Amino acid sequence: MVKYNKECFIASKNRHLIRKYLHQALPLQTQSLLDLNRFSFTREMNMSTALTKQELHNLAMNHVGKDLEARGFEFVAINSKLKKHPQFVCIDKNSQYFFVIVRAVLLPDNPNNFDVVWMETFKKHAFDKDAKVLYAGVGLGNPKGEELPIYLNEEYLIEYNGIQVLDMNLN
Repeated sequence: MVKYNKECFIASKNRHLIRKYLHQALPLQTQSLLDLNRFSFTREMNMSTALTKQELHNLAMNHVGKDLEARGFEFVAINSKLKKHPQFVCIDKNSQYFFVIVRAVLLPDNPNNFDVVWMETFKKHAFDKDAKVLYAGVGLGNPKGEELPIYLNEEYLIEYNGIQVLDMNLN
């Protein structure tokens, strides 16, 4: 098994880029999983295997989950499946519910762009449940080239501009 969690940060003028170093951990007895208590992502595989879309999504969720935790949110529900929304249902100190949408894209695509029409239908769902909507776009890329995938145990870039609070006024 391999565990991703060692971090080294790099900042640039226009984008907040974080360079991550993936490293091998001690063998674990579990299959692929997203350990939500410690926000660590493990997978059994070869060292030069490219990460799948689901694994990239889980990696993005790990970063957003750490951010939510640092902001004091409590997790009510977590859904790590692709295209199943919301990824996080959280509650704050004032008992306000938040639906958090996490979207992972490959750089150089802009992680802050989303489908506005779809988001309006999701905001209506959140409004019906008396929840607010948060959006977290995460861009992931290979520092050796845009056309290259992200490989296990190799460094990668992440563009994460934080959590956006979406206006709940329905259009």
